[in-house]
Amino acid sequence: MNKDIEQTHHQSFEDIKQTDKDGNEFWYARALGKLLGYSDFRNFTNVIQKAKEACKNSGQNVSDHLVEANEVVLGGSGVSNPYPSFALSRYACYLIVQNADPSKPIVANGQTYFAIQTRRQELQDDEKFTQLKEDEKRFFLRNELIEHNKQLVDTASKSGVETSLDFAIFQNHGYKGLYGGLDAKGIHHKKGLKKSHKILDYMGSTELAANLFRATQAEEKLKKDGIFDKHSANQTHHEVGKKVRQTIEELGGTMPEDLEVPEKSIVKIEKEQKKLIK
Repeated sequence: MNKDIEQTHHQSFEDIKQTDKDGNEFWYARALGKLLGYSDFRNFTNVIQKAKEACKNSGQNVSDHLVEANEVVLGGSGVSNPYPSFALSRYACYLIVQNADPSKPIVANGQTYFAIQTRRQELQDDEKFTQLKEDEKRFFLRNELIEHNKQLVDTASKSGVETSLDFAIFQNHGYKGLYGGLDAKGIHHKKGLKKSHKILDYMGSTELAANLFRATQAEEKLKKDGIFDKHSANQTHHEVGKKVRQTIEELGGTMPEDLEVPEKSIVKIEKEQKKLIK
């Protein structure tokens, strides 16, 4: 039943998607707000403002993702009138649902829908990103993941994950959720890596993107749920990883442990890039 509800919500987000004359997809803010359960658009504008700040802080150009526009809305009398609104990119929708009321079931599903699509597919669909070779994508995403792991460490430490051993256990809970029960050691063995090899250095872009999503969502959930003990933090990380895995399955993707292992490590890629710069 829950899976049917989630699929219905995912379809709802697709149903309100618009396409401009150049074939670019976008969502109208008023339609999205209504779907997310905001009956008063004035309340939803607060969420949009937070999304703008998040977009700016992520280094993105806000005007590329949130554009002021007039949206035609059907009134109670059956008359359609234009109202001030915004045309939103998929990334903007992702930021909005991250800042929306998490107690609303469709918001939780919206977070999964837009975040997975944004991290796993839309980065790859972006014109500039698709021009990059796979090695460059891996290098970019690995660095993103390293930075977000630092933020996750900081957030987890405030949730009772204090020692390096605590964090290793916490990290393994996230891995087990995402990799169907495999911890870091199990992933290492599954990939056939040498003892000196680091897991992140031998992930392809799709696998790195899934792990980036896991890390960012675990951090957000720890904050939003106000978790202050390491047992609950571990359980939360496991649930987030499991949810990401479930969504990948629903999208028809390959499970991360079954993805092809790149022959070249990201460390080697980094060295090659440094030589090119010189």
